[in-house]
Amino acid sequence: MAKTKIKETTANIHAVVGSDESEVKRVAAELAAKLTPSAAGEFGLEMIDACADNVDQAVARIRSAIEALQTLPFFGGAKLVWFKNANCLADSVIGRSAAVQGALEELAELFEAGLGNDVTLLISATETDKRRSFYKTLTKRAEVQVIDRLDSSRAGWEEEATEIVRRKAKARKLQFDEDALDLFVLLTGGDTRQIENELEKIDLYCGHERRVTVEQVRELVPLSRAGVIFELGNAMAACDLERALMLVKRLLDQGETAIGILLVAILPTVRNLLLAKDLMERHRLARPHAPFSFISALNRLPAEATEHLPRKKDGSINGYALGLAAQQAHRFETKKLIAGLEACLEANVRLVSSQLDHELILTEIVVKLLAC
Repeated sequence: MAKTKIKETTANIHAVVGSDESEVKRVAAELAAKLTPSAAGEFGLEMIDACADNVDQAVARIRSAIEALQTLPFFGGAKLVWFKNANCLADSVIGRSAAVQGALEELAELFEAGLGNDVTLLISATETDKRRSFYKTLTKRAEVQVIDRLDSSRAGWEEEATEIVRRKAKARKLQFDEDALDLFVLLTGGDTRQIENELEKIDLYCGHERRVTVEQVRELVPLSRAGVIFELGNAMAACDLERALMLVKRLLDQGETAIGILLVAILPTVRNLLLAKDLMERHRLARPHAPFSFISALNRLPAEATEHLPRKKDGSINGYALGLAAQQAHRFETKKLIAGLEACLEANVRLVSSQLDHELILTEIVVKLLAC
């Protein structure tokens, strides 16, 4: 989750927007509770459900917000107007409507003129078209919090996701073992709603015992396709032959192709183990206690020492995967990992050019790498 504040002002206009729906709703609800005048009682909050089904409804909701902002609170005092779950700000049929844009311009003019001292506005929305003039006015006149969902294709997402999990787990007084935390982060993929749901499940399961183990994560958090692939790599790196073979069979039973399993799970695991071991031996890097400490070690190396490493889409080093491999690289000899890469090449040829059983080919390569 990427959380930023565009602008802090002393104005009485606030907005919580972004693609992370779960966090936007949570933060907006907390902010609404904070901004609602306690002395005004039930008249201190006027909530407008701004999630409209059509253009006419959206226009009506915007006009309701304008009217609420121009109406003095009952019995004097102050009030909060919450324009909640607004979908009229999105790049959609409703959001692009001329009628909706006209109503939003009227609301923006109210911002420019200034709200009364006793009225505060809060807008919450999960989809916003940042090209529109209303959004630009909002960023100038309001205190805006942007909370976007983590992009798991972007470098460094794992570190951000880990911090989110740590913070939410701490609030529940849960203590993750490091390997359990790594697995939980990869299985939930930085999705804050899934993180919250799975933490609640673990919280109920643990009872008075607050420590969370990797076995509990495996038992309670569902394995997606990406999760099974990650777990297969984990099992291979940990030299857990029985689990690795079980996960290979599971992927095949789920309809994954053998060549896909080889290229997406097995080959990258062997390659990362070999790269990590070579880096550790060549540059005398210590075995890391966590993936991020290995990333820091890589960042201290000269550019020519890392130019051969695999990259992500944005051109950055896939340091997290190498950090995980570095934690397990001590289990393997370099020559065995080189032989493992050669076995991957041989298996690739056999999978595309022979009629041999595909599960047998994958089983052979896993056994060859992991068997003592």
